[in-house]
Amino acid sequence: MSEIKILISDNLSKQGVEILQKAGLTVDVKTKMSKEELLRDIKNYDGLIVRSGTKVTADVLAAAEKLRIIGRAGSGLDNVDITTATKRGIVVMNTPGGNTVTTAEHTLAMIFALVRRVPQANSSMKAGKWEKERFMGTELYNKNLGIVGMGQIGSHLAKLAQGVMMNVIVYDPYLAEDRARKMGVEMMSLADLFRRADIISVHTPLTPETKNIINADTISTMKDGVKIINCARGGIINEKHLTEALKSGKVGGAAFDVFEEEPIKPDHPLLSLENFICTPHIGASTTEAQENVAVGIAEQIVDYLTRGIARGAVNVPSVPADLLPRLQPYITLAEKLGLLQSQLYEGGIERVTVEYKGEVAGVNVAPLTIAALKGLLTPILEETVNYVNAPVIARERGIEVKEVKSSDAGDFTSLISLQVEADKKTSRIAGALYSRRDPRIVQLDNFRVEIVPDGHMLFILNNDRPGVIGDVGKILGTHQINIARMQCSREEKGGEALLILGVDGPLPADALRAITVAENILSVKLVRL
Repeated sequence: MSEIKILISDNLSKQGVEILQKAGLTVDVKTKMSKEELLRDIKNYDGLIVRSGTKVTADVLAAAEKLRIIGRAGSGLDNVDITTATKRGIVVMNTPGGNTVTTAEHTLAMIFALVRRVPQANSSMKAGKWEKERFMGTELYNKNLGIVGMGQIGSHLAKLAQGVMMNVIVYDPYLAEDRARKMGVEMMSLADLFRRADIISVHTPLTPETKNIINADTISTMKDGVKIINCARGGIINEKHLTEALKSGKVGGAAFDVFEEEPIKPDHPLLSLENFICTPHIGASTTEAQENVAVGIAEQIVDYLTRGIARGAVNVPSVPADLLPRLQPYITLAEKLGLLQSQLYEGGIERVTVEYKGEVAGVNVAPLTIAALKGLLTPILEETVNYVNAPVIARERGIEVKEVKSSDAGDFTSLISLQVEADKKTSRIAGALYSRRDPRIVQLDNFRVEIVPDGHMLFILNNDRPGVIGDVGKILGTHQINIARMQCSREEKGGEALLILGVDGPLPADALRAITVAENILSVKLVRL
């Protein structure tokens, strides 16, 4: 076997390095490389291990002539261009769950430090002062902790908060009511959570939907003196608006471990505020967590490079290499179905049924079901969902998953349908492969369609009346939004109709608002696939 070389470009626990070396891999540890150095050296390596510091951009990947695998020691993959890596055939994997406990504990530590003003009191004493009266704090007992996002970290934080006798209120549109009751938390709308919470902690991924969800407008609805915590992703909270709210006292205090731009600049306005405390993105920085993720990613890298098994991969399932070409189109279709369903369906999810009809029922459908779950869960969770942990996360969230097979696919050679249910509410979408490789969505509840599931799309439910298409087209034209694809479907003449538009980019908020309030429009969903 020829030499296999691994570059470790961010700090990694020595246990991980030892595992790689014992497997016969050549390991180079080069931390704090400049981008120019990375671009120069990456061509020599088969594998790359990073944490959050190294930015694996498209130009880095273009220079990586031999690279076969990228491993992230941790969960977040914001710093890796997964789309470009996938196009170049590079496997991307991570170690989700390895820092769940650590990050939740750090969040609770930030809450304690904020309400008891520990950092400020410490600085005062080290300056030779004894300002006992200055540092009046507040109790956590019986206070409302609002958690936005009940993934693994949010759920563990809820347990910790309940241990100090806090009332936990949560917003998670995909958490089933029954699951919430078992966890002892109270579910509510985001607006109600903002209104009722004494302390708010965000635990969502950074997506177009979650970017700046805490801003001047939402802050104005909160309690006076509310405390705000962000140990999730920079950008979820508008830092400029938060600065003004901290200055005015509307927000009593804030604690951040993450920022929109890292490292944060020394002259950032937040750093000058007495009621703001922060840490340098160390939520996952404990000895235990770093050993866990280092050992985990090293073992996964060894498995892939020596045995061809892709455990923990986010862009390829764990399927034998000889079967992957046949299954890959179905895997892509199943994941697209899940991704679309997650953005169209509203409410908690209690049951998921994946039905396979026709030829696809004769293959090993387990990877396809996992792909559907990955697509369904990815947009809604803070932690990265991959082909390994998707079934575990579904089980932890109390979601029942069923597979159904049938030989009859009707007009199609193969058909995959994904049905989600909760509280007597059901939504079903189905897809097929055209030319045995190109995914298409062919059914949305009662509507027959033929949708290319790609890019930015508008799903508009409307009354079947003349002029709707023209009105929508005029609004998009006014906002310089080009329509790439369009399709109409209806249940019956004069009833409800579905207008699906593929557009060249995301819609400005005012364009989306104009369509929503237009005549005969019942609902509008902006989807990205």
